[in-house]
Amino acid sequence: MQETDLKEKYIPRLLVSYRKEIVPKMKEKFGYKNDFAVPRLIKIVVNMGVGEATSDSKLIEKCSYDLSLITGQRPKVTRARKPISNFKIRKGMAIGCCVTLRRYRMYEFLDRLISVAIPRIRDFRGFSLHSFDGRGNYTFGLTEQTVFPEVDIDKVEKTQGMDITINTTALTDEEARELLRLFGFPFRR
Repeated sequence: MQETDLKEKYIPRLLVSYRKEIVPKMKEKFGYKNDFAVPRLIKIVVNMGVGEATSDSKLIEKCSYDLSLITGQRPKVTRARKPISNFKIRKGMAIGCCVTLRRYRMYEFLDRLISVAIPRIRDFRGFSLHSFDGRGNYTFGLTEQTVFPEVDIDKVEKTQGMDITINTTALTDEEARELLRLFGFPFRR
């Protein structure tokens, strides 16, 4: 690669912010010895469970299309592992879709989530501080996919919620909370 190629290469805004601002603040607060000890994002998993897909098979396709617009990546259709007669689910039936985002797409999705989608949530007062799992991962849910501007509201027949899990290398919830707070994640006070 030539020097001009390196200058023109695209790097997401949040990744630049992480390297220049967040790493020094985290090193100062928690006393890490080097940059590689500072917690970082591993992946973001977006999961959309579609329970009504048992009666309407085209609903999975619509939700899969919406999820691909939101994340910029084709979702994997998840299937039932075992039959559950009370819910009319047979083994192998499509019941949801999920996407695992890594690297640049992960940072782009997080940037759009924080700066565009979350401010569009009605009566939003911040995310709970109690949704950490004890190992530095944070999970929260959105009640409708229409908070993302990529989804055309006129074409949505049924609003569908989604679960979003942010996986970090943080060892404690306090480190992960500080990392997400420095990224601009809105937590409840």
